[in-house]
Amino acid sequence: MTYTAGSLIEANDYNGFVNDSANNINKIWSTGTGDIGYGQTAISTVAAGGVVTATQWATLVNNLANIGSHTGTTITSRTAPVVGNTITILNNVATDINTLSGPARGNAAASGTTVGTFSGTTSKTSGTGSGSSAWTITFTHTVTFASADAARYFFNAGGLIKIMYGKSSTGTDHDDDWNTFAGKCGNIFFSGRVASTTNTIAGQAYTGTTRLSGTGGTQTVLATTTGFYNLTNGAGATTIFQLNNDVSPYGNEFIRTTVALGTSSTVLTFVTTWSDDGATPVINATISGGTAVSSPATSIGSATAPTTLVNFIPPSSTYLTASWGTPTIAASVV
Repeated sequence: MTYTAGSLIEANDYNGFVNDSANNINKIWSTGTGDIGYGQTAISTVAAGGVVTATQWATLVNNLANIGSHTGTTITSRTAPVVGNTITILNNVATDINTLSGPARGNAAASGTTVGTFSGTTSKTSGTGSGSSAWTITFTHTVTFASADAARYFFNAGGLIKIMYGKSSTGTDHDDDWNTFAGKCGNIFFSGRVASTTNTIAGQAYTGTTRLSGTGGTQTVLATTTGFYNLTNGAGATTIFQLNNDVSPYGNEFIRTTVALGTSSTVLTFVTTWSDDGATPVINATISGGTAVSSPATSIGSATAPTTLVNFIPPSSTYLTASWGTPTIAASVV
């Protein structure tokens, strides 16, 4: 029987929607592969020649609606059948699955609650530099997922990594310059860049690496097309952001963040370097330490020390279960 409105749904039609066609709901909803798949419980197929029950058909209809709601994508409105009703063809199921399999799958209508828990140290509490000598501060943050699939599900469903920079301590001639400069960076967001395109998450467009709220400085690198799926596991670090000071004569000062994906595809390592060349003869290049940011923290707040803070923003779990688990963040500073 041909799949036609008003006809009965057959097992091979149902299985095509669930699992057998090039674009099917399990490909998006369940494990999938690469940048498609949310890690939800797969919908079971029906034995050839078997009967499609109301419960099975309702599961497909409801999960299709959940994907549409999660991504903020308008699809055909349907009423899920109930036990006791005859299960008939519903219009546009294949069309909606194709739509949700495309770039729309990387969108998310909402985000989860930002998580600021970390272990280790994310602030440089002691002073840095000596006279007019060059210096660097290196902040390292590792974001670790329970598995490669957990990392995929996190980014596929709209998860984000957020990086913040700040300093407000005083006491040296050079503190004011670095306080102002660090404040110009704004916030850097690292996303999955699902389907190699812009993903709209909670109403904001993300293209891979996105700088929000920062103004000023000389931006020398912003890797707007580099997200999780543009990294190669086990490869070297990729610079995703660099801002140089735009105040003369301090143009060689910079803040740079790189990211690398570990060989198991479970660990993202973000390394942020604050660098001063110490070449300005009229000023002492040293800067002060200060008070640290303590875990958990979702902003630098009243802490005064040079700080690079990394948080993660999980996907919304309104329409999905949290298959991505809870990543951990470890921080260190040298």
